[in-house]
Amino acid sequence: MYDRRFFSSNLGKAAIISIAAMLAFNVLTLSQQLQAAPVPLAHAGATVELA
Repeated sequence: MYDRRFFSSNLGKAAIISIAAMLAFNVLTLSQQLQAAPVPLAHAGATVELA
């Protein structure tokens, strides 16, 4: 299915670049989430009372 011939084609190169970009985005997002202070669920969003 995915062999050396596929990854040497233009489509294969684009697939490798796409996978690398997704991995980099996930690593960046995870590192930012780990640095952020956790927010308690009760204070997570503004609440509006409809009465």
